[in-house]
Amino acid sequence: MKDLLTVAKSRHLLTSKQISALELTKEILRCIHATEDEVASYVTITEELALQQADQADKCIQKGQMHSLTGIPMQIKDNLSTANVLTTCSSNMLRNYIPPFNATVVEKLRKEKTVLLGKGNMDEFAMGSSTENSAIKRTYNPWDLTKVPGGSSGGPAASVACQQALFSLGSDTGGSIRQPAAFCGIVGLKPTYGLVSRYGLVAFASSLDQVGPMTRTVEDSAIVLRAIAGRDRADATCLTRTVPDYEKSLDKGVKGLRIGIPTEYFDPEIDETAKQSVIDAAQVLKENGATIDWDISLPSTKYALAVYYIIAPSEASANLSRYDGVKFGHASSGDNIWDVIEKTRQEGFGPEVKRRIMLGTHVLSSGYYDAYYLRASKVRTIITQEFKNIFKKVDVLLGPTTPTTAFGVGEKMADPVAMYKSDILTVPANIAGIPAISIPGGFSNNLPLGIQFMAPHLGEEILFRVGHSYQQSTSWHLMHPPVFKAN
Repeated sequence: MKDLLTVAKSRHLLTSKQISALELTKEILRCIHATEDEVASYVTITEELALQQADQADKCIQKGQMHSLTGIPMQIKDNLSTANVLTTCSSNMLRNYIPPFNATVVEKLRKEKTVLLGKGNMDEFAMGSSTENSAIKRTYNPWDLTKVPGGSSGGPAASVACQQALFSLGSDTGGSIRQPAAFCGIVGLKPTYGLVSRYGLVAFASSLDQVGPMTRTVEDSAIVLRAIAGRDRADATCLTRTVPDYEKSLDKGVKGLRIGIPTEYFDPEIDETAKQSVIDAAQVLKENGATIDWDISLPSTKYALAVYYIIAPSEASANLSRYDGVKFGHASSGDNIWDVIEKTRQEGFGPEVKRRIMLGTHVLSSGYYDAYYLRASKVRTIITQEFKNIFKKVDVLLGPTTPTTAFGVGEKMADPVAMYKSDILTVPANIAGIPAISIPGGFSNNLPLGIQFMAPHLGEEILFRVGHSYQQSTSWHLMHPPVFKAN
């Protein structure tokens, strides 16, 4: 197959009977077998299950019972619970864990009759920015196998980039969908906090985590989001609003929309090519009818990363306390229960997870809670209010997704702080709970660059309008990674 398929294109082929779900699934499985040895994006490949589900999808299509994603082969990040399918979180702690239930988003996709190809590799418990913290394997960037795919959703990003899946679901706590999407040249959406259920998502930082789609196009992102969003009684933080038909907003264009570009997103530490991609994108949108405001400021942005690395580890230390060798997962042996718990956590968790648990426990401990966690929570409120105020002046914010293109494998593993800085532009949206999307916006040294749009709470329709308008005027999302071209 010469061209990379999209969800929308595949849906048309299935609806018009030009291809069957079984044929489509076999083609994607062929892509997996041809590239997986190089890219290594999957923890588990469910080939037999995929063929069964494709056959079931074909029967539904024949009966005229087709949904928007029926027969579409997809991948799920390995921190989303899948009934009777291994869910490891790329950790030794859960290396052999097979859940008895589906996450709500997985269940919604099952009702759509999608086809599950397998589970995507990730940084252990979603803690990392390069997928090098996986205890299972190391994933590589399909644009350059000497580079990382980003993280923590590196497996899902790489798989969509080289058509090992037509879409994937990832999780975004501080940029874990958008940063790898930028590194791999695909579209990554972090929805408004609460728009998509977190039930069945293995928790990292509960007030920040959000499930979202990773796709090749903005159109595909709109299709997938509508399928997975909506009320869930199993998740008390899930919003109860009716989910709109996001596809209908795609062709409304950007005429009359006000797009702001914060000065803080042109910091000296940000690569010049990343800045230029934003300038170029602004020009495209201006030509399409949008108004560009360069006089925008979010002064508390500089505190966002520090706030994130206080709040997120604090919540992680609480969430990961359940892994004690007693209830489920890895269990060690010892002379007494305390010895068992200590050895289990020592053996089950990797270095980055241990680092964040220790940091979070310290921040929450007596004598430090007020000095760190409480102050970080107050600054979080300030950052959230700044976004609310700025969205009274503009409809959308535009900036780079990441400070640089994908960095080299092993380049930042010895320097955690340098690794954390790769999320400096994505973290603010999680802190404020607003939606944000990363879209391919160019190349530098043959590596993809991502541009990021942010909107007010429940502003996904505006993001899709702007993103689709941009993609209709550019061709970055149509580029093929070398790994795919070689097939």
